Amino acid sequence: MLRLEPKQLSFHSILYNKIPENHMLKIIVRVIDFSFINDLLKEYYCETFGRPAKEPELMCKLLFLQELYHLSDERLMDEANYNLAYMYFLGLDPEESLPSRSLLSKFRHKRFPEDDKPLDKIMAHIVKQCVDKGLIKGNSVSIDATHIEANTIKKTPERVMKHLAKKMLEVFEDEKGKTPCDLPEVPNYEEIEDHQEAKAVMKDYIDTVIDTIEKESTPAEHKTNQTIQRTKEIIGDPKFLQQKGVRSLVDEDARVGRKSKNQDFYGYKTEFVMTTDERIITSVRTASGAYVDGDFAKEMLKETLESGMTVEEVYGDKAYFRKPILDDIASFEADAYIPVSAVVYKVDESVFSYNKDSDEWQCSQGNTTVQKKHYTTKRKDGVRSGYKYYFEIKQCKACPFHDSCAKTSARKILGVGMNTTEFYEISQFQKTDEFKEKYKKRASIEGKNAELKRFHGLSRARGYGLLSVSRQSIIAAIAVNLKRIAAIASALSA
Repeated sequence: MLRLEPKQLSFHSILYNKIPENHMLKIIVRVIDFSFINDLLKEYYCETFGRPAKEPELMCKLLFLQELYHLSDERLMDEANYNLAYMYFLGLDPEESLPSRSLLSKFRHKRFPEDDKPLDKIMAHIVKQCVDKGLIKGNSVSIDATHIEANTIKKTPERVMKHLAKKMLEVFEDEKGKTPCDLPEVPNYEEIEDHQEAKAVMKDYIDTVIDTIEKESTPAEHKTNQTIQRTKEIIGDPKFLQQKGVRSLVDEDARVGRKSKNQDFYGYKTEFVMTTDERIITSVRTASGAYVDGDFAKEMLKETLESGMTVEEVYGDKAYFRKPILDDIASFEADAYIPVSAVVYKVDESVFSYNKDSDEWQCSQGNTTVQKKHYTTKRKDGVRSGYKYYFEIKQCKACPFHDSCAKTSARKILGVGMNTTEFYEISQFQKTDEFKEKYKKRASIEGKNAELKRFHGLSRARGYGLLSVSRQSIIAAIAVNLKRIAAIASALSA
């Protein structure tokens, strides 16, 4: 039962005068009003039954305090019981006692359901207060993603299948009270040198185990049937045997992702939007390691705008140079400062240049296109469409580079995508000093990225599963925001 009682300062609260006025926690309390948390989370409490619960505001502040000072649950409760600055931040009288650390763990896991995002809403409220109070005055944001290593090792499909088979047998024996008959021995896949052969052997073995257990089980064995169904889902995923699906039964949400062309990682990705001037994070999203940067960009930018900010410039790296993202940025009349990506824009500008007024391409030898046709081709990954520009045939034939340029045809035919001409204009602008000078502002997000990893443990997951890592990311983001808010407020009052 949630029962909110008015706070009344006791005689002992005079002790809080010993805390310096420039203490970070005291500044945060002056600037940010956390009382909205009680209204935000009251729907997760019963209003009429049960023992009186600790206020959500107090419990959330404990989580923020824990992240700010890198404390375990036990140490947090111990230190908060005698540290005046901590108690002042929590809104307690000096003589009051704190809840047990077990209550903090329950709050962390039960009050933030998977189908809702109260932590995101808490962050949005804090950002809005910063906008309303003039702490955020800038009009530009940066967006970036960083990887988080999983809190478990990456296993081969053979090993995962071995563990899946063992789990099915354990559940079957627990429910049935006996071992399945005619069960084959577990293959020693480690002795098989050929990795593909080892996977095939283990796949045959686990299929045999599934068939054997299914024949001997009945609908009454619910846990056995659920385990079999989950096993089928895992090994039935085409990505599983390609080593891109589930790689650990401890953390089934973690996936293999790419840091670069030659380096991968196993875990998750967290994407965030940050103001470039004040360096305050406005939105956070977390996904598996296979996440493609920018898929959450639209909703994150929308969330940033809802905080009351006026966004006129958006900065990102090449991963965000995609037509849908550029269109979303243009939809709220902001300018995109995102370098052209060679993946989507494949024109060699040292050879070809474009005249938008006449809609013509010109090659380095001065030949100009004289005809344009739309084309559509079917590919394995879908339908691709674009334009073909035909160069003047007589000039092509007379060109000394004809054989290497035109190759099999009589003249050069330049095929471009639907958006290539638009990307060409963007590419030309990015060569100007104006763009280069502006783009320097994006570097601020790399520093925030480093702060989250080095000082708030965001380089590695603390728990297992997407929900746990998502919770870790948003609490870390709120903590670095509170530190930054205190620094800005302190500078303004100086």
